[in-house]
Amino acid sequence: MENRINSIVNILDSKKAENIQTFDMHGKDYFVEQIIIATTLGERHGSSLLVDLKKGLEGETFIHVEDENEWIVIDLGDILIHLMTPEYRSRYNIEEFLSERNEEMKKIRQLMIDGE
Repeated sequence: MENRINSIVNILDSKKAENIQTFDMHGKDYFVEQIIIATTLGERHGSSLLVDLKKGLEGETFIHVEDENEWIVIDLGDILIHLMTPEYRSRYNIEEFLSERNEEMKKIRQLMIDGE
């Protein structure tokens, strides 16, 4: 998994994606194990990054790609990649959602431990 994440991050970085962040969701009751978020320089750059990822990730299965121009979501099964324009990234602030989700799961796990 770590090699796959590094490959994705390296491709995005080499193609000028900005503010690349990874989130380990393993064990956090989420539908994927890893999430990668990167800011694009614009819609065309996002489309170009998608092409570069498809070329650079030989053997990787792209289960689904949702391309809404300003926000591209790539589902690799256990990894989810979000490529967002700066405006969309600021507007939707996925990082905050993921942090809140992590805190909620910590509280639930503690309640389960305390209840045993």
